[in-house]
Amino acid sequence: MTSAGGPGPTAAETRAAAGQGGATRVAFGILLSRLVGLVRQRAFAHYFGNSLAADAFAFAFRIPNVLQNLLGDGVLSASFVPVYASLLARDDDEAAGRVAGAVFAILAVTSAIMVLGGVLAAPWIVSVLAPGFHGETRALAVRLMRIVFPGVGLLVLAAWCLGVLNTHRRFFAAYAAPVAWNIALIVALVGWGGRTSQDGLAVIVAWSAVVGSFLQFAVQLPAVLRLAGALKLAVDFRDPHMRTVIGNFLPVVAGRGVVQISAWVDTVIASLVVTGAVSALTYAQLIYMLPVSLFGMSVSAAELPAMSSEIGTDSEVAAKLRERLDAALRRVAFLVIPSAVAFLALGDLVVSVIYLSGRFTQADAIWVWGIVAGSAIGLVTAVFGRLYASTFYALKDAKTPMRYAMVRVSVSIVLAAVLALWAPGALGIDVKWGVAGLTLGSGLAGWVEYVMLRRAIRARVGPTGVPMALLLKLWLIAVAAASVASLVRETLGAAPPLVRSLAGLGVFGALYLGIAYAARIPEAGVILARLRRRAPR
Repeated sequence: MTSAGGPGPTAAETRAAAGQGGATRVAFGILLSRLVGLVRQRAFAHYFGNSLAADAFAFAFRIPNVLQNLLGDGVLSASFVPVYASLLARDDDEAAGRVAGAVFAILAVTSAIMVLGGVLAAPWIVSVLAPGFHGETRALAVRLMRIVFPGVGLLVLAAWCLGVLNTHRRFFAAYAAPVAWNIALIVALVGWGGRTSQDGLAVIVAWSAVVGSFLQFAVQLPAVLRLAGALKLAVDFRDPHMRTVIGNFLPVVAGRGVVQISAWVDTVIASLVVTGAVSALTYAQLIYMLPVSLFGMSVSAAELPAMSSEIGTDSEVAAKLRERLDAALRRVAFLVIPSAVAFLALGDLVVSVIYLSGRFTQADAIWVWGIVAGSAIGLVTAVFGRLYASTFYALKDAKTPMRYAMVRVSVSIVLAAVLALWAPGALGIDVKWGVAGLTLGSGLAGWVEYVMLRRAIRARVGPTGVPMALLLKLWLIAVAAASVASLVRETLGAAPPLVRSLAGLGVFGALYLGIAYAARIPEAGVILARLRRRAPR
């Protein structure tokens, strides 16, 4: 079949497109938020670079984020969303309203207690988790942490809003809400940057983060109140639905907790490596988490409510979950594999196009590239692991992912210590490259978790996964596209860094998509079909 716009999608392409609507809306929301976030981080890099103030700021934001990660959208997706979605699928709106209100009440009380504890314990937290901070850097980190902790409490409530909106398939609004938070920080950076000291600017930006947290919660709340019906803030622990939520909530919090321990260890080690290491790690994390959020989170967030709403016999549910999981794995493989190759081969271009400005130099870009390259080792498995974990959550099983997360974190901590603190000296390289050992160790540990999750999910729903032939084909296509892009980078060696970056990355993306389409990979056809539909006539 043909049309005026060119060949129409094949049957395989049509199947690949099925179920992508929700994931696309999530991806657009995340993309908008991340793009504004990149603007924010570029402005931050311009005014702070890898200075002592940047280290203190990065640390102060990292630790309160533990609270958000422990009680935020990932935990709610695993415990609250499956139960809430199941009740809505059975048209039990009254019970759904009770569960949603009770979860909000629990989160509000728990986050308030943890925020108060964090504000009071800030000096001890800095001393224990950033032993490399001294003098003014330590004092600034304590002050900033006390400012930002309340804002993170508001972000936990915003995550509850996201869970409700996701279940009602209002994906874009939920994932675009962080734009408000980013804009608040950008206004502070641009408005006061260059007009005050770095320490003073850090304090102003920290207060703007609290304002942004309130805005992120407030912009979602009206839609939540319209959709969630009559919310009841009372908590009835005798309610079987609440017992299910709490039964899943505690294992997920425990699993998230051990992951946060790993993040703490990374921060401690980075603070011991060299000045600027904590901020360099933060810059790198924003980059390597982009494909995880944009592709892995978008697909898993869209699939979880749908998976949780499946009804039927055990074998029927398993078959439906297997079908959805296989389609989701193919989609993310097509998008994440080129991301991993780009991080390895073209990471300097990626870092430069985002951060190269002001106090952030070309040497900083090369350093951050090394850290990003270390993350590429486990990028694909990290995204696959999210999808496998979401499938377990849909099955109301939060304990299996928790156990495997504990194994991953244990392996990651050991590898981080060896690769970051011992390996540079043993290899005779600059100690600053030890920071790359943190991401490399985490990536290798992610492989261990991935293998265990895949084996366990196959035991529950049957054979599943991306065919090895397709994975090999995608890797070869990505490597071929990166090779040509590298030649473009060398050819434009005398051009301004931004021009080289945009040209190299543009060639890489176009070649990957074009070669994949020529190889009849359905996902490429779906993307090109959408581009043709949206192109001006």
